[in-house]
Amino acid sequence: MPARPLPAPTASSTAVRTAFLTVKDAADYLGLSPHTLYVWRHRRQGPPSFRMGLRGRVMYRREALDAWIREQEQADSRSNLTLSPLSADPQQRSHRSA
Repeated sequence: MPARPLPAPTASSTAVRTAFLTVKDAADYLGLSPHTLYVWRHRRQGPPSFRMGLRGRVMYRREALDAWIREQEQADSRSNLTLSPLSADPQQRSHRSA
């Protein structure tokens, strides 16, 4: 009996596979080590994650990673000019008599 060819991936199955990332794939996507993501998860820091399936595999949604990256950019004064101390008006020193 000849082997059946595998069906070609459909757009929807490819979208599902790329919508959810494993710890390794999420780490690659963010340019971090998987260990860093595990530590952040343990400390309840970093991007949101969840357990999926019977084995409880840790997964990340790609859109949640993108949103988390945007939050990090907005929280960094180098990326968000409204937070930059260089864009604030200089503070005046108070002149108190001694």
